[in-house]
Amino acid sequence: MDKDILLRLLQSVAVGDTPAVDAARQLRHLPFEDLGFAHIDHHRSLRKGFPEVIFGEGKTADQIIGIMERMRAQEHVILATRIEPEKAQTVLARIPQARYDPAARMIVWEITPPTIQGRGTILILSAGTSDIPVAMEASLTAQAMGNRVETVFDVGVAGIHRLLQHRERIESATVLIVVAGMEGALPSVVAGMVSRPVIAVPTSVGYGVSLGGLTALFAMLNSCSSNVAVVNIDNGFGAGYMAAMINRN
Repeated sequence: MDKDILLRLLQSVAVGDTPAVDAARQLRHLPFEDLGFAHIDHHRSLRKGFPEVIFGEGKTADQIIGIMERMRAQEHVILATRIEPEKAQTVLARIPQARYDPAARMIVWEITPPTIQGRGTILILSAGTSDIPVAMEASLTAQAMGNRVETVFDVGVAGIHRLLQHRERIESATVLIVVAGMEGALPSVVAGMVSRPVIAVPTSVGYGVSLGGLTALFAMLNSCSSNVAVVNIDNGFGAGYMAAMINRN
């Protein structure tokens, strides 16, 4: 349950607008609700400041719809990741207020638009155009968590002058997310330019010896820039979430 929703409920009880029995009924599903196929962690917003995020791979459209509908009364924003277009069409037919981003493969349902909570700007860089889907997953996640987000795409080390063109934006960001496949060199270059945390995201983009992103992952883990932290391969969601946590007021 979102903290603001809980506070409004408690204040309503305190002034006598909501009977205690009605408030108890609204809270009956804390800390979790058993749907049979899922245990929804309604308490997560109170513990961590953001609700449970639905991982769409392996779930049916009906299961995703069921979870989202049960979360609706208790949250301001609901995210579902890794949703294929056909499945997304089924979900949006039932929940037309939500929107789908085909590049990020994410469904975002903003019951109430998020307020800005971050103290600065999160800048997301992608090494190549092929890395944009992972970068967009990071971007939508960070935005949903109440952050100002900017993006710069296709500025990899094969044409370093493209990156330097955006030096002012890079230096003014509070947190940077750098998404790269192939040899995974871009996060080290960016981290060497700034005194800010850089979250490196290896992608599975690349030819055979890239080994599905392992080459980029190992390169980022071995970065000689000490302000680099690394998330899992193609994990744009994890990078966006971590950046939002760092950027919180």
